[in-house]
Amino acid sequence: MRIGEDWIRTHFIVSSDRIIRDWQPPTPEELGPGDLEPALATEPDIVILGTGETLLRPKLDLMALMAERGIGLEIMDTPAACRTYNVLLHEGRSVVAALFVP
Repeated sequence: MRIGEDWIRTHFIVSSDRIIRDWQPPTPEELGPGDLEPALATEPDIVILGTGETLLRPKLDLMALMAERGIGLEIMDTPAACRTYNVLLHEGRSVVAALFVP
């Protein structure tokens, strides 16, 4: 994946002001609340989860945690997540993307 002039080959988290490299989550299906803490530390309104080449659903407790915190969670394949992140960022939204690199 390319961000600006930088190539990233491992799973990562990106916000408007930082890139968290070498994010080492379990599989998307096993992703739990603690795995997204680096993304939540940026205090976003929306978290976009890119699950790789295909859409995969994480555990229900992750979705419940996000709802409890009032944070939107959008789950999609990684290419769609990248496009959505760029649109929301361009709109000035408080967004972070947690991306599984295919």
